[in-house]
Amino acid sequence: MAENKQKIDFTTLWKKDDWMSVWIGFLILIIFMAGASFKLPGWKWMTEGAFFEKAEALPAKAEALAKEAEGKGDPGVQTAVMGLKTALEGKDRKAISDAAGALEKVAKDAKDKDIKKKAEKMGKDIKGDAGNTAGKVFSGENMMRAFWLLIGLWVLGGIGMAIMGLGFGKFTLGFPIVFILSALAFFVAGNSVVNYYGLEVVFWALIFGLIISNFLGVPEWLKTAIKTEFFIKIGLVLLGAEVLFGTIAKVGAYGMIQSIIVILAVFYVCYWVAKKLGLDDEFASILGTAVSICGVSAAIAAGGAVKGDQKKISHTISLVLLCAIPMLIFQPLIAKAVGMLPAVAGAWIGGTIDTTGAVVAAGAIAGEAAMSVAVVVKMAQNVLIGFAAFFLAIWFTFKGQAVGQKPSLMEIWFRFPKFVVGFIIASIVFSFFMNEASAKAVTSVTAGLRGWWFTMAFLCIGLETKFKELIAMGGGRPAAAFLIAQAFNILWTLLFAYLIFGGVLFPTPKF
Repeated sequence: MAENKQKIDFTTLWKKDDWMSVWIGFLILIIFMAGASFKLPGWKWMTEGAFFEKAEALPAKAEALAKEAEGKGDPGVQTAVMGLKTALEGKDRKAISDAAGALEKVAKDAKDKDIKKKAEKMGKDIKGDAGNTAGKVFSGENMMRAFWLLIGLWVLGGIGMAIMGLGFGKFTLGFPIVFILSALAFFVAGNSVVNYYGLEVVFWALIFGLIISNFLGVPEWLKTAIKTEFFIKIGLVLLGAEVLFGTIAKVGAYGMIQSIIVILAVFYVCYWVAKKLGLDDEFASILGTAVSICGVSAAIAAGGAVKGDQKKISHTISLVLLCAIPMLIFQPLIAKAVGMLPAVAGAWIGGTIDTTGAVVAAGAIAGEAAMSVAVVVKMAQNVLIGFAAFFLAIWFTFKGQAVGQKPSLMEIWFRFPKFVVGFIIASIVFSFFMNEASAKAVTSVTAGLRGWWFTMAFLCIGLETKFKELIAMGGGRPAAAFLIAQAFNILWTLLFAYLIFGGVLFPTPKF
């Protein structure tokens, strides 16, 4: 049996979603590296009430800027700002948008740098808020973008299904429903009030999926389009292009030092608690990797490395996403309430919250400086996904051998999650073989596409999850292990964020 496992089966290169996700991810990156462009549909919108409530203080700010422009001899900006002030007082959203656009245009020719910066920002911000209406989201132009996006993702997913021999016809029947439900999640998350509270799109996708699964039921014809692992692995390959090795240099060794200390300690605590609660090595490893590194991505990677049960992986992902919501709301509020340094707050948030999107949302609540640190610290953890998967693959390979028998390199390779190879290759190519401008031009589009693959994956997780099964699985022991480890993670990471980023062990970093 062991010898059969060690034989190379080249058909896995096109029959398994582990490899197929790499090829689809690479295809997407190559298309945009070759110069293709695509404008994704926009989902930001603000109600009339929310807009005019926010706009109440703007006339006074506009008048102050007009006086400043007059004092610095810039009549063009002064006139445009006063025009915007008049439009704001008239409470006509279309007129406000037009006046803000005119100010943004005039500001580009301003001679004074300070006036130019302030006027451009005011024009751009107000124009964006005034123009972000539900009507714009459902406009013919935006819906056409959504339609072409549907076609593109449909074709890419269908190609993968056809090559893997997994029912192309049935997949194509259900996929549009997966897309439409994901689009609904984007629409809800795009509301300004919802966005302010950090309730990101993946949260709504999961909620919609859970509601349908638990209260309405999932029809058989839709189940063939629920491809959680395939969708999320494509997204992870695309994420590799965004996790640049050079990004870590922006915080020197600080982020990596904290990441290694936190990951090792939190993984050990979670694994130890899970074993004490009677969980097997496989489940304990998936839970430990998820809570210590970066949640969903790490759970998928660990699950692949240990050849884990898909139900255990989905269970872990559900815990990650549900636990992230209170953390992304309360952690930045606590940081603000106690007057935490932005660098410390960012390192704490980035090191504890287990999804990149939630880290960005929580960082935004804590402040711009905290967000920049949080994102880089999370990036440092993301870089370690591949290493974690590699070591888990080696560990579980040794565990599966008879006493005195050494595992072969082929068995380690058999266990290693192949999509991590795609992640690492994408990261290396975009870090060392592309200049920064070219890399950003590509990832400005692929990051949005990555968000779609992730959102569809989280919707599928919800569609596959039953509350009664979630509660019944392990008698609540996996949830207990995860929550205990997460509590330790919050305190342990706060300690080292303070020591490393607070100027105790090293000089406070400049960002």
